[in-house]
Amino acid sequence: MVLEKLGKALYGALQKIAKAPHVDEGIVKELVRDIQRALLQADVNVQLVSDLTKRIQNRVLKEKLPVGVTRREHVLRVVYEELSSLLGKPATLELKPDRSTVLLMVGLQGSGKTTSAAKLANYFKKKGFKVGAVCADTFRAGAYEQLSQLGQKVGIEVIGDPGAKDPVELAKRGVEEMKLKRYDLIVVDSAGRHKREEDLMVEMKRIAEAIKPDEIMLVVDGTLGQQVRDQAAAFTRATPIGSIMVTKLDGTAKGGGALSAVAATGAPIKFIGTGEHMDDIELFSPPRFVARLLGMGDLETLLRRVEEVVRSEEVKKEDLKDVFKGKLTLKMVYEQLEMVGKMGPLKKLVQLIPGLGVSIPEDQMKLGEEKLKRFKVIMQSMTPQELENPEVLNASRIRRIALGSGTSEVEVRELLKQYELMKKLVKSFSKRRLPRVGPLAKFVREMERKGLR
Repeated sequence: MVLEKLGKALYGALQKIAKAPHVDEGIVKELVRDIQRALLQADVNVQLVSDLTKRIQNRVLKEKLPVGVTRREHVLRVVYEELSSLLGKPATLELKPDRSTVLLMVGLQGSGKTTSAAKLANYFKKKGFKVGAVCADTFRAGAYEQLSQLGQKVGIEVIGDPGAKDPVELAKRGVEEMKLKRYDLIVVDSAGRHKREEDLMVEMKRIAEAIKPDEIMLVVDGTLGQQVRDQAAAFTRATPIGSIMVTKLDGTAKGGGALSAVAATGAPIKFIGTGEHMDDIELFSPPRFVARLLGMGDLETLLRRVEEVVRSEEVKKEDLKDVFKGKLTLKMVYEQLEMVGKMGPLKKLVQLIPGLGVSIPEDQMKLGEEKLKRFKVIMQSMTPQELENPEVLNASRIRRIALGSGTSEVEVRELLKQYELMKKLVKSFSKRRLPRVGPLAKFVREMERKGLR
């Protein structure tokens, strides 16, 4: 993930400041050059980079230090604030109480619009809203089938007609039907075009006049980098109620360019797509996004993901409480691994923890994910008695488990060793021995307040 590389480059530049014996003008100018290099490699516009780094240098060298703030802390604060400013202001999609909110999705063909419509529906469904989708794409063959399949995957109703010819009538009929069913959010997926923005805008206006959406959201492809600025500018000229979702930010060298280019138009970026799975969508908050790039983590997002999993039927609050009390069996370890799997890929979860996301090498992260998968397979080959009482695992049982799971006895013993270490760790999870200050302490306090600990 190239945005990950941008984060590591920025983190590395700031680490030089942290390790320097003195923060003088020379080290500040070196920091500025490192930031310039990192942003240009992420396809951010040259003029934007130049203006940004000039502001950083001037503020660091000329601003009076606030009382109680060190020079190093001041540098980090300035870089954080200026990068956040570069990416625009936070914006949210607010659903209307006691009435249906209609969201019209538009975008060029290939931008990931239909997948994004399903992701957004899933995002709000997980928050407890009643969500449905309407396929108003009569231009692309298979559009209804794709949205219908995605709808089944996330558990939402999809209305459409693969044989219909009039997208405006189709959208109007679908929205009216879902309003009668009192849906909180109705996501309307319209047809895309390939490099024909005029047709896209005309159809968007016709559908908008028919369904009167509360918001029109343009989906743009993050792999296009700075080129998306023209699309976003054309969109904001066409409608004053627009917002943006930037997709495909999981593997593009141009992610920074796309985000900064869209923000430069003044159009609010409300969501970003960060992967192929239905959960790979984030409400875009420039300060939190930059905090993760700089290795400062995002414990708020991590806590929200924990809450979403705990609210599901498969996971009980009591299970988490037992873990925090130091009660641990292999069965519980397996259930917690299942819970972590529901929260998303390990690599993305680690990025939410301050300092870890940019400090663990990618090869080590991949190795860790593979090891966790193998541990789960090993535990699937154990009997209920063995999972509840690992102490019964002798040499013959370990041999049987290794054969049954297609692993080695060494790997089974490694799992047991890790289990013993985890048992010792969870015993320290008491109020007296947890940190009282810092982000981890805040995270634990929030879990306690919400009844998760």
